[in-house]
Amino acid sequence: MKFYKTEIPNLIILEPIVFEDDRGFFYEAYKEEKLNDYLGYNINFCQDNEAKSSYGVLRGLHYQLSPYSQSKLIRVNQGSILDVAVDIRKDSKTFGKHFTIELNDKNKKQLFIPHGFAHGYIVLSQSAVVTYKVDNYYNKESERGLAYNDPMLKIDWKINSKDISLSKKDLSQPYLNKLIDIKT
Repeated sequence: MKFYKTEIPNLIILEPIVFEDDRGFFYEAYKEEKLNDYLGYNINFCQDNEAKSSYGVLRGLHYQLSPYSQSKLIRVNQGSILDVAVDIRKDSKTFGKHFTIELNDKNKKQLFIPHGFAHGYIVLSQSAVVTYKVDNYYNKESERGLAYNDPMLKIDWKINSKDISLSKKDLSQPYLNKLIDIKT
């Protein structure tokens, strides 16, 4: 497993070493010891989640308030997504900045997103199956979100806006400058 820092501190790209032959491929998708060694602290993932979505489905940008905030390890089992993490740590030099990466079943890259980030993704392929580990359980009362189209964030979702499909909840999320309760 190879690890790469991003321009936003604490966001980490994981790239597995893939062994391929005429029978198919094999790789270690997750190794707790290696991730913990790289991070310098222990992540205790408690749950795996999986979602299947069709082209243009945008899920996010979501986060949970402390003490229910979540670190996530995102990967794509089938298809392709544009994965987005927004730094919402108020004391961070990169507050309000976002990072994007294409995750897909070909490159097999993963993104580690620590506490203090809003997260979302959009499906770029006909469909996609996304799996992610979290280190805290979902808590409805602490769930929050950001508007996917916040002009301050300037996120390029890579597809035409008329093709974006959102839930009712994600259609009514606030802009970053309206948030007063960010304590992830």
